[in-house]
Amino acid sequence: MSFDELLRPFEFEFFVNGLTVATLAGALCGLVGVYVVLKGMSYIGHGLSHAIFGGFAASALLGVNFFLGAGAWGFAAAMMINGVTRRRAIGSDAAIGVITTASFAIGVALIKRYGSGGKNPDSLLFGQILGVSDADVWLLAAVTLAAALVVFFLYRPLLFSTFDPEVAEVSGVATGRVDALLTLVLAASILATMTVLGVTLVAAALVIPAVVARMLTDSFGRMLILATVIGAVCGFVGMNLSYHLDIPSGPMIVLTGAALFAAVFISTGRRGLRRAGVLHEHSGALTA
Repeated sequence: MSFDELLRPFEFEFFVNGLTVATLAGALCGLVGVYVVLKGMSYIGHGLSHAIFGGFAASALLGVNFFLGAGAWGFAAAMMINGVTRRRAIGSDAAIGVITTASFAIGVALIKRYGSGGKNPDSLLFGQILGVSDADVWLLAAVTLAAALVVFFLYRPLLFSTFDPEVAEVSGVATGRVDALLTLVLAASILATMTVLGVTLVAAALVIPAVVARMLTDSFGRMLILATVIGAVCGFVGMNLSYHLDIPSGPMIVLTGAALFAAVFISTGRRGLRRAGVLHEHSGALTA
């Protein structure tokens, strides 16, 4: 393949928009995914994306803006998960399974009974990256910037509540507020990236960059940076490969990340697993 053929898709505005969105979505998912992975709530990305589908159906039925309706629905579902989990009688995985699947079922029932109000549910389920508009690009850029600012200004409270929430609460950290804010960022991130990846693939985009970064470093700060860069690279490379290989962009982005995970896992071997274990020790010393 010649160099001119590699650059040919950049002549099309729809591809440039799609590439920008894919890169931003990868970076955003990588950054937020670090907290999801370290909190042991990797399933929440998958669950919240399904919960937001219920909000899509409700907003279509009521005739309200999709991002407002689905976003409020997703945030409410996430807060219910947090509320149930904090009681500690029920594990987070069980709470996510009950609340999010029920929300998804409500969405399916509403669409089946009343229709989708002229909106295409398939675009939300599987993504429609080549149909994104300039407004979608700016929205995703705004959510990415907001998430980066939250992580920057609340770095230590987020770190402390991630690794040792009980001690953090005793030490004066408002863990409930910190968790609520992180939940809001996660819900907004999932909502903004669903146009790229769809309901079915958001969870993979949240988890893979963070897991790869965790195998490459034992520093929490470097893990945040690495996961963000890895996510962005996977989005950029996957989007280009999807064009040249004629494969849907969402699956190609996830497959690119999966291939990178396999390569890092094989090359680092036991060293990568040791780094993952040492990370908690380093982070504990930092919070102390």
